[in-house]
Amino acid sequence: MSPHLQVWRWHVTMTASILFRVTIGAATVAAAILVAGLGALAFGPDAYATALGLIGSPLGLLVGFGLTVVLFSLLLNGGRHLINDAGQGLTIAPANLLSNIAVWGPVPLAVLFWVLLFASERVSL
Repeated sequence: MSPHLQVWRWHVTMTASILFRVTIGAATVAAAILVAGLGALAFGPDAYATALGLIGSPLGLLVGFGLTVVLFSLLLNGGRHLINDAGQGLTIAPANLLSNIAVWGPVPLAVLFWVLLFASERVSL
């Protein structure tokens, strides 16, 4: 039987592990949104225009930003797991460093991505 949470001192590697599981669930939501978008594309121009209107709305942009954070979280946590599976970064200092990167890195990367996206001349939402 696992010890209760009161026995353990909270640390960043626990946070990274829990966030990795949460982002897997959020990626499932992203897949459902992608399938809905493909369905709108298949149903014709009116449905596609409606879908584009939803994507360009403030709520759609917020969801898009959130899913970008999820994508970067999956990439960074997946990289952390890949390094750990190779037998590297398993001592305390490297494990904490990799976990901090995986926990704190997705938001600045997503902000940078969206800044570059809107700075591009091709995007007009």
